[in-house]
Amino acid sequence: MSFSFRDIETETPARTGSPAARTGAAPRSDIYYWKCDRPGPFQRAASERPQRPGLQKRLLNELQRIFPGTGITLEPAHGQGNHITFFAITPEWRGFVRVEDGPEGDDFMDVESFIIETVRGIGIPAPKVYAVDSSRKHVPFAWQVLQLIPDPDLNQLEKSGKLDILDVAKEIGRYVASWQSIRTGGYGPFNPETFRKFRRLQGHHPDYPSYFLLRLRRHIGFLLDHGFLDSEKAEEIVATITRHRHHLELTEGCLVHKDLALWNILGTPRHISAFIDWEDAISGDPLDDLSLLACFYPGNVISRAMEGYRNVRALPEDYRIRFWLHLLRNMLVKAVIRIGSGFFDRSDELFLINAGATGKDLSLFTRDRIDAALCGIDGNKEIADL
Repeated sequence: MSFSFRDIETETPARTGSPAARTGAAPRSDIYYWKCDRPGPFQRAASERPQRPGLQKRLLNELQRIFPGTGITLEPAHGQGNHITFFAITPEWRGFVRVEDGPEGDDFMDVESFIIETVRGIGIPAPKVYAVDSSRKHVPFAWQVLQLIPDPDLNQLEKSGKLDILDVAKEIGRYVASWQSIRTGGYGPFNPETFRKFRRLQGHHPDYPSYFLLRLRRHIGFLLDHGFLDSEKAEEIVATITRHRHHLELTEGCLVHKDLALWNILGTPRHISAFIDWEDAISGDPLDDLSLLACFYPGNVISRAMEGYRNVRALPEDYRIRFWLHLLRNMLVKAVIRIGSGFFDRSDELFLINAGATGKDLSLFTRDRIDAALCGIDGNKEIADL
């Protein structure tokens, strides 16, 4: 069976310029999600890649310049993410250092730091930002020093059976509703140039469908090329989104974390200490973050998160269908990342594979979630049934 994208414009051009475009860094204006759309996607974890020669020494010299007289030292942190990470140690405080040294020269860390400080200002638990520099004027990489939160991420607690996930889910929902009170302009990834000029969070795109549909053709094409989707399923996905596209016509955006999962939340079995990794934050739909939780967790967990959300703010009238639409879009992205990064060949040492499971289980789960989203959209199904 053949299909076409005739009803969906997915290759939206960049809307605005940015310093990234002028300096050779990759602007985020033409990406849907950085981890799969960046010019150098599917990178191994930073701890598995060779570092730029002398990076640690140059970073230390720079931090000694920024924090003179503190006796600061660095120790490798061996993080599993895309950033090179270190512990910064002084007699007075300990910090967590993230270094962005990808081939694109991404310049988003100062925007992310502003987001972190903004959410902290309204009572969202997040690490304090001690310093940040994405200009590459003094060193050829971007860096950020955050407060070191001593608690583990909630995914570790979940894998060990220590997490009361239903109670924590309700708390997550309350915090999501709180940070969505932050005003943002436009839609999609934030424009660094607008931020630096006006200290304002402004998305690159003038309307939400332009962002939601961005690179959809490429994502589906990638999944077809790798045999994850067949043409019949691809046609069903395109037709379903086309039928319900009017639900994407938002009148305003809100702050969306865009990478909400237990490994990006630090805390104890019953308490959240910090939401971390805001590097993918966008101006978007309030149902997006809640749908991102559903990329990993069952319906009863999502229902508790929504219960917590409703304790703070109301959900839109068409929240269910918008939830399922975003779950579908996010699962397509997750599938691209998981295939491109080889996650379906991994074991449970990988952070997003459940204890005792395999990459094959993750592949089956990914397919099942795409099917569940399609059924949810056309059936307007209850989210608790997930």
